[in-house]
Amino acid sequence: MPDPIKLDEAVEFAENPEARCPCVLLVDTSGSMQGAPIDALNQGLRTFRDDLIKNSLASRRVEVAVVTFDCDINVVQDFVTADEFEPPTLTAQGLTSLGSGINKALDILQTRKALYRANGVAYYRPWIFMITDGEPQGEPEQIVEQATQRLKDDEDNKRVAFFTVGVENANMTRLSQICVRTPIKLKGLNFTELFLWLSASMSAVSYSKLDEQVALPPVGWGVF
Repeated sequence: MPDPIKLDEAVEFAENPEARCPCVLLVDTSGSMQGAPIDALNQGLRTFRDDLIKNSLASRRVEVAVVTFDCDINVVQDFVTADEFEPPTLTAQGLTSLGSGINKALDILQTRKALYRANGVAYYRPWIFMITDGEPQGEPEQIVEQATQRLKDDEDNKRVAFFTVGVENANMTRLSQICVRTPIKLKGLNFTELFLWLSASMSAVSYSKLDEQVALPPVGWGVF
């Protein structure tokens, strides 16, 4: 008997054979994000969805997943195209298992890319967009080291584009040791502008040719 999950995926890709732009939102939901930061972030997620679905091609090509990290790692939204994305309402508590969060984001991307290949669907270089107000906390250092090495290997081999946004009191020095690209410091709690930028960037990628270098909009919402 056919596997119903595989059948669902085959139908999904048959109904929408567009090339995919996978984007994982990797979000810090530790206790320090409580209050205004998590409220602004939740509003930003809604803005991201609303802006993406205005663009008919991007809404079918951009796939969004949401992974949160605190004491636990949760895939609160597995990959769906933007037109199917229902932004979750996130809450904040616990410590900052940042290395484990990175590993989980890379894991689900590997699984998703294997599905694309199995179904003959082309895909763009995936993005992971990490938002954190801290640094690794409450997890073994070797997990952080493993995540750092995996990120470097995947960036070097163009398997992923990993962006890091530091909020408020984030340890930017520590984050720059983990991530290949220079982390960006968010100005205040300007999540709405950040997610409008992300939507515009993903839309630009979705209109490009596969493996084409895409000029991204200026980062008005943050500083390097």
